[in-house]
Amino acid sequence: MNPGDEIVLIVDEQNHEMAHVPRRVMREGGLIHRACYILVFNRHGEIFVQKRTMGKDIYPGYHDVATGGVVLAGESYELSAKRELVEELGVRRVALTRHFDFYHEADNNRVWGRVFSCTAEGPFVLQPEEVEGGFFLGVDAVQSLAAVEQFTPDGLVVLKRFLADHETLL
Repeated sequence: MNPGDEIVLIVDEQNHEMAHVPRRVMREGGLIHRACYILVFNRHGEIFVQKRTMGKDIYPGYHDVATGGVVLAGESYELSAKRELVEELGVRRVALTRHFDFYHEADNNRVWGRVFSCTAEGPFVLQPEEVEGGFFLGVDAVQSLAAVEQFTPDGLVVLKRFLADHETLL
């Protein structure tokens, strides 16, 4: 299926379900939707940073600290997170920890996100349509790289909030 034809869940400013529309319509109209964000850590506390392909419908070629994506019609955030981990990284049967929900608006991207984390070592099987490559980095190194490379803005918001909430753990 063409990603633009996926049927996604549209919500309002309070995150109440409103409609189901093709992804293409959601992007063209800048409609508010839901997305899951999964921070993938290894046992050393490093985070997996992926490089998005140039074919992505938003932030093509950017680095991203979160695996994840748009919640499809009929999906919960949790089901979406499990599906995205399998699709993007080939990760199955991993324990997800739920952290927080947030609203983000920038660059015609209006999204209610739910953030999860998990531990996975790889090697990963990357989805060639969406993930060009990836690597583990320490959090400080991620922040340094984000100062000189393009990163998804919503992913950086997720990381900043996660770090603020977990500063004693890192």
